[in-house]
Amino acid sequence: MLLAVLIANSEGNILVERFNGVPAEERLHWRSFLVKLGADNLKGVKNEELLVANHKSVYIVYTVLGDVSIFLVGKDEYDELALSEAIFVITSALKDVCGKPPTERLFLDKYGKICLCLDEIVWKGLLENTDKDRIKRLIRLKPPIDF
Repeated sequence: MLLAVLIANSEGNILVERFNGVPAEERLHWRSFLVKLGADNLKGVKNEELLVANHKSVYIVYTVLGDVSIFLVGKDEYDELALSEAIFVITSALKDVCGKPPTERLFLDKYGKICLCLDEIVWKGLLENTDKDRIKRLIRLKPPIDF
């Protein structure tokens, strides 16, 4: 199961989080652990360079894309290899939505579409869609009409 998808800015503030099968009382621990893990290890890392960690029998794969850090936590069948595939899909979807590796401002401007992408990629702890064209088709939104 994919336990968590967390996206944070360069200061460690969480921009988006999705937990699956993680009790509410453990979420604070995971938030602070992942942000600290990123602060300790992501300095000087290139865009989309994957880092891997283990903690309490779960796997963690994380990376930097532009000004944001992306963390995936999985267990059982979601080992390092499956998580690296999932993080690749998420980073390519973010680049498609934003048009380039996102700054924090661009990420927040595109927040709605990014959340839709995450919901289509990861559904209830399972990697649902990995095809870029299918994800684009599923998240298609019409722009608001001026009144």
